[in-house]
Amino acid sequence: MLRGLYNWVMRLSASRHAAFALFAIAFAESSFFPVPPDVMLAPMVLARPERTWRYAAICTAGSIIGGILGYAIGHELHPVGHFLLAITGNAGAEPFIRRQVDHFGVLFILALGLVPIPYKLITITTGMFNFPLWQLIAASCVTRSVRFFGVSALVRRFGPTLLPIIERRLLLASSLVVAAAVAVLAAVHLMSHS
Repeated sequence: MLRGLYNWVMRLSASRHAAFALFAIAFAESSFFPVPPDVMLAPMVLARPERTWRYAAICTAGSIIGGILGYAIGHELHPVGHFLLAITGNAGAEPFIRRQVDHFGVLFILALGLVPIPYKLITITTGMFNFPLWQLIAASCVTRSVRFFGVSALVRRFGPTLLPIIERRLLLASSLVVAAAVAVLAAVHLMSHS
């Protein structure tokens, strides 16, 4: 399944609908969709390196605007927010997120916006406990820009040489990304208990 998704994204990344699809995936991932936009951004940068910064900007804008929808879902539609978190494997995360945001404030949002965890976890839960929307938007502008422009720069610089390795070791590469996200969350959790 992972190979099929990868091949489909590689084909779509070179199509004439690639920019729109990238925006749509980034928008949806910040509010309800389970697939992160990085899986589309990286192949698009590889396919059209001259459009690297345009694609990074499209991805960032989609993620920020989708984050506002995620916040609205959490703020206005609590049952829908709980349902979306549950079906994406994040049920019961709200108390943890609230404790961390209460303790670390915007710094926690900035940190989680950089790692490959579902951003909807932040946007929906901050809406649930009435975190100031302007602070979420400001943090999203910073953290999503750093993430997607950083991913784009790395892929543009190292992608062509790494692509054959990634393709041969697709499962290993995706497992490493998940392991990194778990390590960051564990570190944040330990910091909050010390």
